[in-house]
Amino acid sequence: MPASGTFGYGEEFAELYDLRWLGALVTKATTGGPRLGNGTPRVAETPSGMLNAIGLENPGVEAVVREVLPAARRHGVPIIVNVAGSTEEEYVAVVRALAASPDVAAIELNVSCPNVKAGGMEFGTDARTLFRLTEKVKAESRVPVIVKLSPNVTDIVALARAAEAGGADGLSLINTVVGLSIDVGRRRPLLWNTTGGLSGPAIRPIALRMVYAVYPHVAIPIIGVGGIETVDDVLAFILAGAELVQVGTANFRDPYVLPRLAAALPERLRALGVRHIHDLLGAAHPPAVRGEKAERRAAR
Repeated sequence: MPASGTFGYGEEFAELYDLRWLGALVTKATTGGPRLGNGTPRVAETPSGMLNAIGLENPGVEAVVREVLPAARRHGVPIIVNVAGSTEEEYVAVVRALAASPDVAAIELNVSCPNVKAGGMEFGTDARTLFRLTEKVKAESRVPVIVKLSPNVTDIVALARAAEAGGADGLSLINTVVGLSIDVGRRRPLLWNTTGGLSGPAIRPIALRMVYAVYPHVAIPIIGVGGIETVDDVLAFILAGAELVQVGTANFRDPYVLPRLAAALPERLRALGVRHIHDLLGAAHPPAVRGEKAERRAAR
């Protein structure tokens, strides 16, 4: 799947290849009302990645339901709508509006957003706040709810368990890592927003570590995301415990990366002597951990 915010609504990429290569189409973030996003510059290249501070630019949920989703339906793949907000009420209202659309296959909650009622603290950095938000959104959703966790925390496992306890059907690990780039000549931050989200290969080890850490502690599926560029990157996330993957920043460098990876995966599995990709799920963990994981899933 493409990662949210790196694929728009699929229209540009559909001009290049058949989107039915994808497991799903993940949209850019949708908020209650239209947002223009941050000022420019809002994207900066960094070694092994990029910083972005787009600011959730989108037309708002009403336009998404009325215009965007019906147009995206023609691509013939499930549509996962990424949802963001500044308050619990906004998240709930967006999900309630999306529930009226037959085109939504799942919701992905972007909890790396500042909670204005908590002084700007991200929803995804406090377990109680995340549990409550997930629970409220789940109550409004008629489709599975996936929580996309922030890596900017001290204990990712506690946040993952809070999301699962709140009713999440899956987890996306991870969102971008907060970073900064400074223009030495101008003696000021390069981005208009000062800081931005670091993505690309630079964060792959962080994402892998977090998937690996969370895998033994939850029963729900994990989507691995963060710096994936090659088939072996895909397999590394599966070995760490991810059942699905999203590819983000690589789409900017190679717009054909998703179908290229999908096409190359079977041959790589044959070369490794793997009969079925499911045989690799969590295989980087000790057998005892995998056994406990199976018990946890069976009990859910």
